[in-house]
Amino acid sequence: MKLKSLLGWSSALCLCAMTLQAQTANEIEPLRKQLKELQDQFQRQQEAQRQQIDALTRKIESLEKAPPRLDSATAAPQPAPADVTTPRPWRPTDPLRLGTGRAYLDVSLDALFAAGGSTARDIEGGTQLGAHDPNQRGFTVQNVELTLAGAVDPYFRAQSSIVYQLNSAGESIFELEEAFAETQSLPGGLQLRAGQFFTEFGRHNPTHPHAWSFVDQPLVNGRFFGGDGLRNPGARFSWLAPTPFYAELFLTVQSSHGETAESFRSEHEGEAYLGRIGAAGRVRSPGDLLFTPRLATSFELTDTQTLLLGASAALGPNASGTDTDTRIFGFDVTWKWRPANHHAGFPFVSWTTEGMWRRYQAAAFNWDLNNNTTVDPDERDGDANGVPDLYPREQLQDHGLYSQVAWGFRKGWVAALRGDWLGGKRAQYENLFLGPDPQRDSRWRLSPNLTWFPSEFSKVRFQYNYDDRKNIGVDHSLWLQFEFSLGAHPAHKF
Repeated sequence: MKLKSLLGWSSALCLCAMTLQAQTANEIEPLRKQLKELQDQFQRQQEAQRQQIDALTRKIESLEKAPPRLDSATAAPQPAPADVTTPRPWRPTDPLRLGTGRAYLDVSLDALFAAGGSTARDIEGGTQLGAHDPNQRGFTVQNVELTLAGAVDPYFRAQSSIVYQLNSAGESIFELEEAFAETQSLPGGLQLRAGQFFTEFGRHNPTHPHAWSFVDQPLVNGRFFGGDGLRNPGARFSWLAPTPFYAELFLTVQSSHGETAESFRSEHEGEAYLGRIGAAGRVRSPGDLLFTPRLATSFELTDTQTLLLGASAALGPNASGTDTDTRIFGFDVTWKWRPANHHAGFPFVSWTTEGMWRRYQAAAFNWDLNNNTTVDPDERDGDANGVPDLYPREQLQDHGLYSQVAWGFRKGWVAALRGDWLGGKRAQYENLFLGPDPQRDSRWRLSPNLTWFPSEFSKVRFQYNYDDRKNIGVDHSLWLQFEFSLGAHPAHKF
């Protein structure tokens, strides 16, 4: 019995073992197949990536070896190779330049002409006080200016303006208007200018005729500074203050005699000025020079608006006597608006006002020029008593201003309007002898104009003047102005 049981259990165990072995073999086989499939898939992916890598490598190598190809639609323009044998043609935007490097000379020419007429008989020196204003009915050569400007060396730059004009008698006039050098590298915001140049007084006086917004210069400048403006040989010191806004101080010291010092030691070619025939005399001390301090400031009110404020003074002796002097004080205000999206500076609106006050010490003057107590043809007898006039010593006070607004309403087109006014306190020599002096009498003028700039090198301007001189009457004037320029002209102040 026991033996049968043992054999039975043994057979059962063998049968179970065979069953388990067969079951294990059945489970391994699928796993092997799955592993084989993954291995094959991995090898295929490796092969595909290798082929992609090889393809990209070949493409890069072929592009590196091939010459560059330009696509006309998308490729950036490439600079043409320099042609050292054929220079590029000159264009109007290029300066006429002599020399290169740290020393060079730019040459430019600007020509200004006018045509028109006026109801006034005394155009030159009458309605028109500027030497570069239209001076007669018909045509006027207002100003032909040859400008030489450039760098002398790393320390100085220089500029010179040679001017030609034709007066109403048809006489040609050549003059050296400006010739000066100024430093370029002084420390601390300092600069020194020396030579002959326009005096740094106000907004209008330092500018040349082609930079004016009107055909003629303001009346107050013509009356106080003469037809050619205030300019003379001398030196100008300036200091740019280290402030968060623009602030610059100027001090100009110049000769005080000559025809370009109207209110000072100008002899007026022997003609009477403010009732007297003057004598300039000689320079005996620094007190005989002309001193002109000025403060100019600028503020950015907004991203589109700028405000400029200035105050000036001109102090020096005059030609009416040995101990007489002239003091001129002035202020100027300029506001300009220009939008952020402007194109070539248009549109814009600018407004400028400049006012001056003059105190002129006039010496006593005896019109008995040859001391014979009788009235000769070149002597005055204003009160008609048969005895030459004797003018008292006194202080003359005059004032004047101009205010102008310009509107650049579209590119190349500017409409502008200016108002001028002159006045003063009546002097004793006028009340006692002469009557109203045309050199000091009140007057005002209104001048609208329209300007077209075909380009930055030419200009056409049409202007009308309504001119009211108190003791002379009203005159009407129409002027057409034309300008062209060649070469690069030095930049003007804003």
